[in-house]
Amino acid sequence: MTNAVLYALAVAIWGSTWLAIKFQLGAVPPVVSVVWRFAIAAAITLLIAYVQRAVLRFSLRQHFRIAVAGVPLFGLSYLCVYAGEQFITSGLMALIYSLIVIWTLLGSRLLFGTAITATATAAALLGTAGLALVFWPEIVAVFRGRGNPTGLELGLLGSMLSAAGGLAAAHNERNGIPVFAGMGWAMLYGAIAAAGFAAATRQSFTFDWSAGYLASLAYLTVFGSVIAFAAYLTLQSRVGPYRASYSAVVIPVVALILSTLFEHLEWRMNMIAGVIMCLTGNLLAHLPQPEPSPNPA
Repeated sequence: MTNAVLYALAVAIWGSTWLAIKFQLGAVPPVVSVVWRFAIAAAITLLIAYVQRAVLRFSLRQHFRIAVAGVPLFGLSYLCVYAGEQFITSGLMALIYSLIVIWTLLGSRLLFGTAITATATAAALLGTAGLALVFWPEIVAVFRGRGNPTGLELGLLGSMLSAAGGLAAAHNERNGIPVFAGMGWAMLYGAIAAAGFAAATRQSFTFDWSAGYLASLAYLTVFGSVIAFAAYLTLQSRVGPYRASYSAVVIPVVALILSTLFEHLEWRMNMIAGVIMCLTGNLLAHLPQPEPSPNPA
């Protein structure tokens, strides 16, 4: 596939998965839904890799590196998303996650020594200020002792974990771990981490056989996990994590439109101004930046 097709796939699918997650919330604990989603996605991905006769055996050191990427990217970050969407709309969660561009820049600085330009700094400040403006009424309520910041906090934590996992995955690809096979194992480790958290917190491993739950699980597993991540990670291996993360500018726009249509998201002036600032910050962050150097360790 061309880079344009890979980009379009990731944007179209991930722009809608935020809303699909809403149909996973109900009878099944959110963390258990994450387990089902990525356990099934891992099985499908590894089966495809096997049929394609891809290399599936890795050394213990490579498995450790894959787990370092998979646990935050496919496990912990999605625990935050599923839990956080119980408090805020899917569109606002997608907007919070768009800050992954900024976290990727900061992470590249810490891990790879990548220089952060004045433009990148301005982008980070603008994006953060925009997000604060969107959630300003909720932030004020928290300081007055009346609000619940859980959705915002979980979204911010999840976006940071996702950025960390993405950087680790990019590092793995540059060190010879194939995209598809590595993604399958990473999803499995993410599912195991989520299952461990569910067991530790005594969550019930239930399943919902309703049509809504099954349809959303199938969409999130096949399209939102296997196809979209394969497209994105392939694109990332070709053009680098910065240019691949251009999708973070468009995905929240799609998600906010769907949230307005199906969740009756109410637009206030502070929200409109904040969304514009946040997306503008993302655009600034996508101006040419130096690519992170591969870590020889």
